[in-house]
Amino acid sequence: MNRSLVDRIANAVLYEGYILYPYRPSVKNRQRWTFGGLYPEAYCQENDGEAASNQTECLISGNVQTTFEAVVRFLHLTERIAGEITRPMTEWPKGAEPEFHPVSMLRIGEQTFHSWQEAQQREVPLPEVTLGTLLNRPRFVPFSFPGSRRLESVRDPEGRIAGVLAREQQPIEGSIEVRAAEVEGGLYRLTLRVVNRTPTATSGSLSRDAALLRSLVSTHAILGVRDGTFVSLLDPPDPWREAAAACRNVGVWPVLVGTEGQTDTMLASPIILYDYPQVAPESPGDFFDGTEIDEMLTLRILTLTDDEKRAMSAIDERARALLARTESLAREQMLGLHGTMRTTGEKTHG
Repeated sequence: MNRSLVDRIANAVLYEGYILYPYRPSVKNRQRWTFGGLYPEAYCQENDGEAASNQTECLISGNVQTTFEAVVRFLHLTERIAGEITRPMTEWPKGAEPEFHPVSMLRIGEQTFHSWQEAQQREVPLPEVTLGTLLNRPRFVPFSFPGSRRLESVRDPEGRIAGVLAREQQPIEGSIEVRAAEVEGGLYRLTLRVVNRTPTATSGSLSRDAALLRSLVSTHAILGVRDGTFVSLLDPPDPWREAAAACRNVGVWPVLVGTEGQTDTMLASPIILYDYPQVAPESPGDFFDGTEIDEMLTLRILTLTDDEKRAMSAIDERARALLARTESLAREQMLGLHGTMRTTGEKTHG
């Protein structure tokens, strides 16, 4: 599995929806994380349409010695709480947290801080295993990531601690199950299921924001095979079309990735893609908002007022980097965003 050829596409999928235009706190940004979220099972029982698991099914041409591997990737959210200290202090209290009250926006001197949901990338690898082994015994891999809490002081122009940024991350638990079945001689169906098994309090209902902090966000999987090949589910060979149509994918869309013609890597994406998706070379980088095109988002960022740009910069490092990158685009790069013509070779079928 050649990760260097896959990661740019996979990372675009991972951070889609991380922050939406207008790239600052707004009504639109109250509904981030719209792709690939796996919520706690208790939350899904009370909220129709939300999922606690996804399932990838694909076909592999090979034999019992063919080796399969995978990595499941998702975002683990962190709640960043801006807090205002009523009485500024010169030193942090020893052995205790300073008293503060949460605010949606904290302004200290020329600095502005917002309460926000940040994200930490997580990966759970599934070590190599032969199809023969999976035929006899499915593999079950539990995983967990602990919660945490940390505070960062914010000082005013006089050097006193006037605010805090509290970052809280809830623990999450999940499992990966993978199994294989022989469809016919030399063709196998592989099933990979990811489940969010994070426990929640039994009393009271979780809000969406609280559930998100216990969710696997933007969940997807990168699959690899050695001494065998993945079969395209979008354009399978005629003898295997019926087997491809019978694959049941829930919440993900498996496509071949890498150099066109390569058949050893698949991406099970929560966003519908085609085989061998590519990031356009003209794209200067991620814009995170999947509802618009690069040129439109670039022009909209450039027309933000100075106050709006300051608000965007105050969100987090990704928003600041996006603003700086957009404002530094050269004229030739801007023209490239307007559109380009490409020719593709005709495919022939024998």
